[in-house]
Amino acid sequence: MTVPTSLHALTALEQATAVRKGEVSPVELVRHHLARAEEYDERFGAFITRTPEAALTAAAALRDQRFASDAPSALVGVPTAVKDLVDTAGVPTTYGSKAFAAHVPSVDAHTVTRLREADTISIGKTNTPEFGCCCYTDNDLVGPARNPWNPALSAGGSSGGAAVAVALGVVSVAHASDGGGSIRIPASVCGLFGIKPSRGRVSSGPAGAEVTGLSAQGPLARSVRDAAALLDVLAGPEPGDPHWVPPLPAGETFLDHAERAPGRLRIGRYATPATPGVAVDPQCLAAWEHASRLLESLGHIVEDIPTPFGPEISDHFVNAWGVQSLGYTVAPDREASLRPVTRAWREYGRGVSGEQFAAAVTGMHRATRRAIRATSQYDVVLTPTLASLPQPVEYFDESGDPLENLYRQSAFSAFTSPYNMTGQPAASLPLYWTPGDQIPVGVSLVGRPADEATLIRLSAQLEEACPWRDRYAPLLSL
Repeated sequence: MTVPTSLHALTALEQATAVRKGEVSPVELVRHHLARAEEYDERFGAFITRTPEAALTAAAALRDQRFASDAPSALVGVPTAVKDLVDTAGVPTTYGSKAFAAHVPSVDAHTVTRLREADTISIGKTNTPEFGCCCYTDNDLVGPARNPWNPALSAGGSSGGAAVAVALGVVSVAHASDGGGSIRIPASVCGLFGIKPSRGRVSSGPAGAEVTGLSAQGPLARSVRDAAALLDVLAGPEPGDPHWVPPLPAGETFLDHAERAPGRLRIGRYATPATPGVAVDPQCLAAWEHASRLLESLGHIVEDIPTPFGPEISDHFVNAWGVQSLGYTVAPDREASLRPVTRAWREYGRGVSGEQFAAAVTGMHRATRRAIRATSQYDVVLTPTLASLPQPVEYFDESGDPLENLYRQSAFSAFTSPYNMTGQPAASLPLYWTPGDQIPVGVSLVGRPADEATLIRLSAQLEEACPWRDRYAPLLSL
């Protein structure tokens, strides 16, 4: 393997192979990516906190090790980053909020522990909106995450900083999370592959709230194989988790599935959101049609199906999300420091009665059962990822009516949030770029419950048929 000068042009798996073979030092790899962050972060807002000293210390500890070719970690020595909604011991973890600007956890989230045990090296905490409550990324600590394809546009959210870091080549793979589309939305607008795992596939412990079961942690990457490798690192229940799914059979990995052909699949498709009043942008429909034709050309059966959700799910989600926003305990004298949309969500959540919350959770369960039953004859469901193209950062300005802001967000989560309710695995794939300005537009694949394996096999097949890995925003230095 010949290692190029631009180490960030390697996939995460290629970087790890170079480390194991002694072709690249972990210190060299980390220094390269820290320099990349220094070059781009201020302009694009990928990070809330960078941790160069800790990253170099971790890299130095790995430098003199000798790794067998079959070492347990497929990502040894790979620089990565952790979303700033997830606790990292000894590192400021702000949850995107001025109210927590000085917060330094004493205990790692289980996902952070798993990343460290896999010998990956975090170079910082990525940008996120306050409490992860929005489908764009902006806060009062470092400002917005900007789209590498056009810095005037939002990078999406709430894992916008993670997506920016990967799209810029600052890291090749990043930790992210998704409560209503927060992996898939930024994957779509930044031209990446992102997968929201099944509910319970990745532990949110020990501190993660599970009051609604909407949120999941997972990977953002340039390639399906990299994402599968990171999912292998993150996946697995921990004692006391309220939700969990059975692990893969002994000896299997998600990375293995990325190497396997999916076989001929039956795929149902729809492009009408359940949310009333949301119109789908023609370019989002064009991306969906393009993916449909590509799937058919690969031998899959693609059939139109009715939207499997009813309009009532919007109210269920809003009530549940409002209550979930109260999961962050804010001192009374710090409430005024929260952003307007955060305060609006929390005010709304406080007004949801116990009876209304119970009805919302029950309603989501009923909608889940109906939707999964309605699509049970299909291996995969295809939808647009978003109903809207990326919008200017100012489109989500919070100085006006918070309700107008929330309405504008609805086009970004109309196709994604239903699958947080069902808990099914769902991925966004960058198969289409708009004519002219060449802005990425993702499409979504949804798997059967607990069946990430089929999604990964199919996504890898699509990546091979319509490669995107080497497609970088033209303003980046390679």
